[in-house]
Amino acid sequence: MHLTVAYDFLPKTPSVHAAVVMDHFGLGFETGRHVIADGLELPLQPGDVVAFTGPSGSGKSSLMRAAAAQLDGVLAADALDLGDRILVDALELPAAETLGLLSSCGLGEAQLMLRTPAELSDGQRYRFRLALAVSRQPRWIVADEFTAALDRTLARVIAFNLRKLATRTGIGVLVATTHEDILDDLQPDLHVRCHLDGDPVVTRAAVKKKTSASPASCGCRGGPSPTGRISLGGITDHTASASSGSSPSCGTANKRSGSACSSPRRGRSRRGRGPSG
Repeated sequence: MHLTVAYDFLPKTPSVHAAVVMDHFGLGFETGRHVIADGLELPLQPGDVVAFTGPSGSGKSSLMRAAAAQLDGVLAADALDLGDRILVDALELPAAETLGLLSSCGLGEAQLMLRTPAELSDGQRYRFRLALAVSRQPRWIVADEFTAALDRTLARVIAFNLRKLATRTGIGVLVATTHEDILDDLQPDLHVRCHLDGDPVVTRAAVKKKTSASPASCGCRGGPSPTGRISLGGITDHTASASSGSSPSCGTANKRSGSACSSPRRGRSRRGRGPSG
């Protein structure tokens, strides 16, 4: 895929206020053509997770939309009609799959599952958009300003779980964000870094990410970069750094401890303490 994104500066009529700005800063109206990318090669493959990052105004969203326009089976999460059904009914999946998907997107609290989208906060509504998009099983999901409305700990957990969902389902994901703190957890196959000046830089991960041989019951696998303990109510605590590799990330939780779902080894050692959630 090759991307060319550019637009012409429109003619403008000078005003008194514009003249103040021009005189103070020694500027004039911009003319000609603004080029974000000219023939940018984007080696996109089916099922890729692609992150477009850069400061505001660098053209990341424009590039993402241009890429999405060349793909089939694209679903824009931001454009979904959320409807008025309670969350646990809205995904139209079997109950177990619905609970796992909502939990993976940070909506595992029982009370939230019984609310309608109109009764959610902006951040919760954003998470529901992601869950709803995944439930429809498109070829590609597009998410602009990815996790911008979330606190940074939760943003990293959602990025981690979205990576696992994409790997497990084969759905490709295109996200645009100014926040690069999620990249270690999102593990994009392609990273398009945009700049205010200069051409975008495209980097492909050396190895395609694969699922673990021991997936957790909710479909999320234990991984090397856990970012939070998740109970049915969401994030309860920040865990070890990505280098620890000591605990998995999952949308369901142990009912007794409130910590993230345990690995198979821990599950055996605690068999006598009751079932995990």
